[in-house]
Amino acid sequence: MYNGNGNDGMKGGGMGKRGVTRPMAEMQMQHGGQQHDKGGDNSMMMSDDMRSKMLHMHHMQTLWVYWALVIFGIWMVISPLTFDYGRAVAEPSGGREVWLSLEQRISFMKWSDIISGLGLIFFGWRSLTPNRPYSLWICCFIGIWLSMAPLLFWSPSELAYLNGTLVGALVIALTVLIPGMPNMIMFMKMGSEKPPGWSYNPSSWPQRWIMIVLAFVGWLASRYMGAFQLGYIDHAWDPFFGSSTREVLNSDMSHAWPVSDAALGSLAYTLEFLMGYMGGPSRWRTMPWMVLFFSILVIPLGFVSIFLVISQPLAVGAWCTLCLVTAAVMLPMIPLQLDEVTAMGQHMVQAKRRGDNLWEVFWKGGKPFEQNQDERSPEIMEFPQKPGKVFRASIWGMSFPWALVLATAVGLWLMFAPGVLGIPIKATAADINHMGGALIVVVAVTCMGEVIRAGRYLNVPLGLAVAVWPWFVEDSTLALNISSAVAGLLVAVLSFPRGVITEKYGLWDKYVK
Repeated sequence: MYNGNGNDGMKGGGMGKRGVTRPMAEMQMQHGGQQHDKGGDNSMMMSDDMRSKMLHMHHMQTLWVYWALVIFGIWMVISPLTFDYGRAVAEPSGGREVWLSLEQRISFMKWSDIISGLGLIFFGWRSLTPNRPYSLWICCFIGIWLSMAPLLFWSPSELAYLNGTLVGALVIALTVLIPGMPNMIMFMKMGSEKPPGWSYNPSSWPQRWIMIVLAFVGWLASRYMGAFQLGYIDHAWDPFFGSSTREVLNSDMSHAWPVSDAALGSLAYTLEFLMGYMGGPSRWRTMPWMVLFFSILVIPLGFVSIFLVISQPLAVGAWCTLCLVTAAVMLPMIPLQLDEVTAMGQHMVQAKRRGDNLWEVFWKGGKPFEQNQDERSPEIMEFPQKPGKVFRASIWGMSFPWALVLATAVGLWLMFAPGVLGIPIKATAADINHMGGALIVVVAVTCMGEVIRAGRYLNVPLGLAVAVWPWFVEDSTLALNISSAVAGLLVAVLSFPRGVITEKYGLWDKYVK
């Protein structure tokens, strides 16, 4: 079956590994794959007429998707007319002032849902006719808007929030996930799954499975905290820090955001969860734009999210368990995603050397440089029978050298040392340990990703700063100074061994130092 990645649904393809098959499409794609084997570059062998026939066949097989868009559109139009968005309204927690009055919040949510629903009806109806990719993309962006609107308008109705975020996620899935990227059949390029020179495929389903699971866990935690900030629940549960969670979620740092920062995090996790499904095992080559956007969500925005969490003791003087959970979830996602974006970058570099149009390669994918199949990655469907094998495949590209593991443990000690040694959480010496230890953990765990192993040297200045700085603040103690000095110097020393490298990374091998 065509799945938006340029590969068939057979052994080396995409939907077959998701556990989804459509026999007619598989037969057609298998026929194309046989031509590929005989003639080399299948993207050149397939005529426009053949692609058009495949497009129409695929459209007929997924016709229910476009009817579902129309139905969801009708649902969104009648929702504000069926349910009173102004009944049992919620006010944001902590007395937070928002940019809209209550009447405006109710009105904006009603009209947002009605207009979005009308858009889904119109463009969903247009999508019933094949070869209308722009209509599908517009529906996709309507789905994104439906997910965002309750945050922007501080939806006073928890029903409207649930309705918008749930339907929005389903619309995104129905437009670009279940049927695949709109019209990609017309320009998809068959070919290799594994990047040239790599020992594994960073876009395989096991590699993405763990990202999807982590994003879902982060979504659960963020959605709960967002519900508190939006006023839908009165209590924010915390098993360790008690009322500190309320202090964090209602802090000036949180109130500085124009929207609920926790609900915004849940939106980011929603997009990460959905984008984990986008494309197939060759998406590092066939969908560079998607890999880049996904990487932006995971890497720079992930670092920002982690920094905001670890700065809570400094800015608020309190910890939040669920906030730490979101940071702990986001942190391993960064090294797990770095290999895929590295493979995508390598392909773009090779395409430039070959003289390809980079703009076209970025948006439509590039021709392969070799023909291969991913024979190493296990089937994701094997997880119930072989969970260990699938899990090990999901973390290829990460290794756990003793030096980085020990540096992580030392960083964790620095974070909790002030509490153990009786230093007030708002003391400057405690801040140094909290922030320094957290940054050391972030660097150490991130550099367990082999493609960025050289980044471990950042822990040298961090370790030295933690070792020296507490001696120059007045509210420190001798015990904390000695603890910081020993831990900081140990982290600096532990940053020099590279540790084991278990995989090959093609052109990037020379940078793995």
